[in-house]
Amino acid sequence: LNAAPERPPRQQIRFLPAPAPGGGGAVELVPTKVPVLADHPLVRGPRFRKLKIGAGHRLDVKASGVFVLGIGHGNKLLTDLYNCHLTKVYTVGGRFGKATDDFSDTGNLIEKTTFDHITREKLERILAVIQGANQKALLMYSNIDMKTQEAYELAVKGLIRPMGKSPPIITAARCLQFALPEFQLEIHCLHETQQYLRKMVHEIGLELKSSAVCTQVRRTRDGVFTVDDALPRTRWDLQSIQEAIQNCQPKVQTELEKTLG
Repeated sequence: LNAAPERPPRQQIRFLPAPAPGGGGAVELVPTKVPVLADHPLVRGPRFRKLKIGAGHRLDVKASGVFVLGIGHGNKLLTDLYNCHLTKVYTVGGRFGKATDDFSDTGNLIEKTTFDHITREKLERILAVIQGANQKALLMYSNIDMKTQEAYELAVKGLIRPMGKSPPIITAARCLQFALPEFQLEIHCLHETQQYLRKMVHEIGLELKSSAVCTQVRRTRDGVFTVDDALPRTRWDLQSIQEAIQNCQPKVQTELEKTLG
């Protein structure tokens, strides 16, 4: 920001001495435009000395994907978006056949198991059970009477969400790819951590009478923000950040109006 072009210093009128037209050493005061030195960068110093930046839902060192930051007034908008309890979407990779101490493929090996008996149908059946159990938890933490008109209208709009902090909730889960021993899931969730998702992969392996480790956790959506909105490190410059803010403003305003009124 400090390296960006700045407006020129303000101008003021001052009466400065100048030789009179008649000569002879006479001096007269002439109105002259001069810059206001208080506006000069060497006098004023850097325009921005402090900029408030807030971090959104964090990603741990083994995860990647969408990471939202709030700049200035955006910090308040981040808080408002959190109060909407929006869903996040992850692509989670797994590998059957082994278990580790931290549920990731880079952890210390605990055991190896067979996996030839696992099929895609069995995996999808486990995902359906997980999703059904979590749907009940979602309704419980939303504090809504499901027999009311309000509940019906919220369900139609897809706005049934926990009213406050709740345990991690999986709102949807499906298998994207399956090629033993590898598999890839798409998981929609609330109030999760990346470690919780790795543990979920481990538990899926146990339910299938085997074991599994997590090979990848990548966040593809965080509320209204998607991978298409995100800037790779090579585009962390002022112009790209300004464009990203301008492009995302309508999305944020629309979601806040829809959810918080």
